[in-house]
Amino acid sequence: MEYMSKEGYDKLVAELNEMIQVELPRVKDAIAEARDKGDLSENFEYHAAKREQAKLLSRIRYKQRVLEFARVIDTSRLQSDRVGLLSRVEITNLGNMRTMKYTLVSPHEANLSEGKISIKSPIGQALMNRKVGDTVEVRVPAGLLRLRIESVKV
Repeated sequence: MEYMSKEGYDKLVAELNEMIQVELPRVKDAIAEARDKGDLSENFEYHAAKREQAKLLSRIRYKQRVLEFARVIDTSRLQSDRVGLLSRVEITNLGNMRTMKYTLVSPHEANLSEGKISIKSPIGQALMNRKVGDTVEVRVPAGLLRLRIESVKV
C-alpha cells in the first residue's frame, strides 16, 4: 500500500490519462502507418513503433498498479509534533550550518527540485518519527551527515 497526498494522486491520475488518451493512440497510428509501408521483417519504423508501444503499455500498467494500491492521506489526522509523511521539515546540516526545507512524500511524488524527498530515502528514513530539536546522523553516498530538526509542520 502506498500512501500519498491528494495532489500527488491527482498528478498520477492525470499522467495516466494523458498516456492512455494521447500517447497510446499516437503510437497506434505510427504502427499502422509503418505497417502500410510494406515488408514488416525489414521495416525499422514498424519495429521502433512496436518497441515504443511496449514501453508505453508497461508504464501504463505500472501507474495503474500504483493507483490501485494508493491511499490518499487525510492531512487533518497527521501529527504535527513528529516527522511523518507529508511533514514539512526544516533541518540544519551541522557540518556546514546550512538550513534546508523538505516535504517528506511517497517515493512516487519525490522531486528534489520541488523540495520533496521520499520517506524511503536515507534522509527521509532517518527523520521519520523524530521531534523538533532532535539530531540525527544519516549515512549518504557522500559520507555521514549530522542533521538537526528545526521545525515540523503538517
